Amino acid sequence: MKHSFKRRLAILFVLCFTIVSAWPMTAKAQTATYYNAAQICSIVYQGYNNGSKGPIIVTKGTYRAGSTSKTIYLVTLSGTELVTNQSTGYYTDLLAGFNLNNAYQRNVVNVISANIPKNSNLILAGHSLGGMIAQQVAANSTIKNNYNVMNTVCFGSPLLAAGSREGTVRRLGDTSDAVPYLSGSLFNNTAWAIAGLQRENGGYNGNALKAHTESYTRQDVWGKYDAVGTKYGNVSLTLDLSTQRYYYSPRTVR
Repeated sequence: MKHSFKRRLAILFVLCFTIVSAWPMTAKAQTATYYNAAQICSIVYQGYNNGSKGPIIVTKGTYRAGSTSKTIYLVTLSGTELVTNQSTGYYTDLLAGFNLNNAYQRNVVNVISANIPKNSNLILAGHSLGGMIAQQVAANSTIKNNYNVMNTVCFGSPLLAAGSREGTVRRLGDTSDAVPYLSGSLFNNTAWAIAGLQRENGGYNGNALKAHTESYTRQDVWGKYDAVGTKYGNVSLTLDLSTQRYYYSPRTVR
């Protein structure tokens, strides 16, 4: 009996040790750290899913800069995609380009308000149309009154809502990409529409379409920009992937 008890105790110890040893690996697999803008853009591009999941992605995480750390919610927005009953078409491009109210913007505001606790820190990131919407959201009074918009990162997006946006805005544009200039701001805020764009040459030699669609996920081009779009910055984002949620953006907002 004594030997049987010892054997059972040994087996129990091994089982407990195995569970405890495996737990950190499971927890670790749920998180990922993003150090540069190209990596953040790769998350934005997950919104290009032909409407199967939606263009809006929300992920909880931690902002780190040196010894500073803060809990944040990363909201990423993909750009123009022609999907039935999704507000990412050319009409929304036109409305957003002139900084007018649109369904995509309203949907993002509603998603944030319904799913992110008030007074939370927000980081917004978007490609093309998504970057325009991100700038509109950073200037939206409902968002500014209820949340702290820390940063907005725009990939291949024109200038919008300058002067009314909350937080720091970084616009990144490939030298061959013409889209970052295609908004009304080019006429009414010409200097900042041009000077406020941080440019890098991806080697597309004037091929605007390839530059617009391919450049921003390339770490050899944008790896020197940190996770919030600051060149040679030191901000990283550690995201809890178990919290990542996709949201639709229908044309008709309820």
